[in-house]
Amino acid sequence: MWLLDAAYFPFTRATAEAMHAALCSLNGREGTFLFGDSANKTPRGTATGTPLVNGASQTGEDLATDGWTAGVTNILRAGDWIQIGSGSTARLYKNLVDVNSNGSGQATLTLWPRVFTAWADNAAIATSFPKGVFRLTTDGHDWDIDEMLLNGVRFSAVSIP
Repeated sequence: MWLLDAAYFPFTRATAEAMHAALCSLNGREGTFLFGDSANKTPRGTATGTPLVNGASQTGEDLATDGWTAGVTNILRAGDWIQIGSGSTARLYKNLVDVNSNGSGQATLTLWPRVFTAWADNAAIATSFPKGVFRLTTDGHDWDIDEMLLNGVRFSAVSIP
């Protein structure tokens, strides 16, 4: 699973209050939210084609995929994020090695965390601003107000496996 420690500041009061309200609406650890790495919204690899899970019931570190553009070196690079699922089923994975697609557009990804959900054959793989479902690690969150009346918000969360 992924552990997340987020700190956002400085915010104006209006922005901070909207963030506080969103965090409070989760009711502590009860609710969930989608979150992705905003500093790495797009892959370093070419990530072209329409990637899909290739074969049902796969679990573990390696995931067979297809639908990539055929015969591309570095279709994904080590460190690229992917998302499988959407909404409440969205899971966030990091690709661990440089991957090439073969002449049929197939590629085997090595992922962390390991795949625990046995995805359906042809489940879509997102490579642009991928996200996963997270839950707060505590029933509260922190905020600061500095001498200039600028607000900051901090929270911690964990991904849903």
